[in-house]
Amino acid sequence: MPPGHDGREWDFHKDAGLSIAKYFQDLGALIPQLPYSDLSSILAVFLEAFAEQRTVFVFGNGGSAASASHMMCDMNKGMSDVNANKRPKVMALTDNVPLISAWANDCGYERIFSEQLKTFVKPRDVAFAISTSGDSPNVLLALKTAREHGALTVGLAGCQGGRMKELCDVCAIVPSDNIRVIEDLHHAMMHSIFTAVREGLLAATTRNLLARAASF
Repeated sequence: MPPGHDGREWDFHKDAGLSIAKYFQDLGALIPQLPYSDLSSILAVFLEAFAEQRTVFVFGNGGSAASASHMMCDMNKGMSDVNANKRPKVMALTDNVPLISAWANDCGYERIFSEQLKTFVKPRDVAFAISTSGDSPNVLLALKTAREHGALTVGLAGCQGGRMKELCDVCAIVPSDNIRVIEDLHHAMMHSIFTAVREGLLAATTRNLLARAASF
């Protein structure tokens, strides 16, 4: 045993290692239980929106706000080479800090997303909500506002979906109450959607090029 380390500390490191392994075991056990049909439905919504040059607005709180920003980054930068003339339009409502703080301070935190949607959303745009609980008041109000303006509503949730489930046309729910596990799987689900959207848009671009070549 190295100097300065007693038996208790070594036991702690051993226990920590077991906790880490268990975390990944629990995470892996949920992967077969993910709502793959709902993810496919969200994919279809995204592909249709992008084909129509509609905008996807993504939002969430805390860790889910970071997830919203991450998804926006992937969908914008990660799709930039697919079709220069018809790039996907994705906007994260989590990223304008001055605007968020103004609405929160003057009118209430529950309105930080819905008021942005009132400015930008159009019929058949997509409101994409991310919430581990499915019960965040600002997420729920944003979904209601999106519906009132004729937008499609989809999202990722955990904890049985909460009230958000009833406000989404499609809601993919991680079957867990562990917030950290839910957030991990939300990231994986968003990356799966990004990958499938990218492949779908590349396939559409290839079909269009082939059709154009055949017409010469």
